[in-house]
Amino acid sequence: MTDISERVEKLTADFKREGDWEARYRQVIDLGKSLPEMSNQFRNDTFKVKGCQSQVWLHASLAPDGRIRFVGDSDAMIVRGLVACLIKVYDGATPEEVLSTSPRFLNEIGFDTHLSPSRANGLNSMVKQIYLYATAFKALAANR
Repeated sequence: MTDISERVEKLTADFKREGDWEARYRQVIDLGKSLPEMSNQFRNDTFKVKGCQSQVWLHASLAPDGRIRFVGDSDAMIVRGLVACLIKVYDGATPEEVLSTSPRFLNEIGFDTHLSPSRANGLNSMVKQIYLYATAFKALAANR
């Protein structure tokens, strides 16, 4: 498994290779289509990300090796692709890696200026939820 900084670099480079935003949106949609199906047991209000205009679900579990496993989904194609981008970077990282990796890469890709305000707010809410999971898992590990 690659480390989180390598995944950030690869994702950023993949998007920067696309010349225009129409191509980048297609890439986001394709990433969403490749996102594994989320179990219905996690498609409920407990795992719904607050602050998203679309429905977004995000579940995390701490694997025995101390790495966080993320699954997510959305009812909107572009938002599902944004979920996939975040999972591509943060899935399989330790809580410490998640918390020490700034979401600045989202700005480098251009999501800060090319998403609608409601999608940008939703993306920020997803990042906050990922950080909340990482914080909780870090605290849980410290109390063991």
